Amino acid sequence: MLAGLEAAATRHETPCGAGRMVWRVWNAPGGAPVLLLHGGSGSWRHWVKQIPWLAAQRMVIAPDLPGLGESDDPPEPQDPATIAGVLVEGLSGIVADTAAMDLVGFSFGAITAGHVARLLAPRLRSVTICGAGALGTPRSPTSLVKVRDKQGAERVAAHRHNLAALMFADPERIDPLALAIQEINSQAARLKSRQFAPSANLKDALAAAQGVPVNAVWGERDAVAWPNLQRRIETLKEARPDARVAVVPGAGHWVAYEAAAALDALLRDWITPNR
Repeated sequence: MLAGLEAAATRHETPCGAGRMVWRVWNAPGGAPVLLLHGGSGSWRHWVKQIPWLAAQRMVIAPDLPGLGESDDPPEPQDPATIAGVLVEGLSGIVADTAAMDLVGFSFGAITAGHVARLLAPRLRSVTICGAGALGTPRSPTSLVKVRDKQGAERVAAHRHNLAALMFADPERIDPLALAIQEINSQAARLKSRQFAPSANLKDALAAAQGVPVNAVWGERDAVAWPNLQRRIETLKEARPDARVAVVPGAGHWVAYEAAAALDALLRDWITPNR
């Protein structure tokens, strides 16, 4: 599946600090663009289950965020606002500046999405945040194990442990594809994004992005949000009382994978239809 999606994408490179940022685009120039921003220690592959159906009707843009995947490190200061600036500058070389789009971000990508929304407010149809932190509430600790010093079955077991501790509510849903994505992503991850989660970074950015409709979704058993999920929702509502919020029963942090059908149904309802 990963190889097929990769082969179907058009690859773009844009400036990023002293290097380049890597983008993948599907179905260009078909339909209003959807911009997908992945999570920390991740890559475009976090959206593996959404890209096929979205690309059947929309132009889908999924970059590797600076410092992650194939993209080089961002310039200093290496924070969500800086990364959003690099992203917005690069986006101008991929899609027309007049194109209205929907924006969807997961975890660290949700924080970045808030800053992108602040910069692109006039042309955004919506911003949807998935598993978001940086709303001024605590981040629950997760017990992860080191992977890079391990090989073979021990390495696979470490990935499985980390996915169960952080990303999935039900370990039985961790399949070979999820493990393959985790292996690829972890090999390339350099940016330490976890440091931004306890801040109010996203809350402040969304408050500044007035006029852009905001949607938010969390898994009911999101390990990062638990036991403060309701506080996260309330804090989001302080900044954006108009935000639409959904909680997916039985799902963990990586809702886009573990509960793909539920998230897909929400996105079909939330993001502005192509026209």
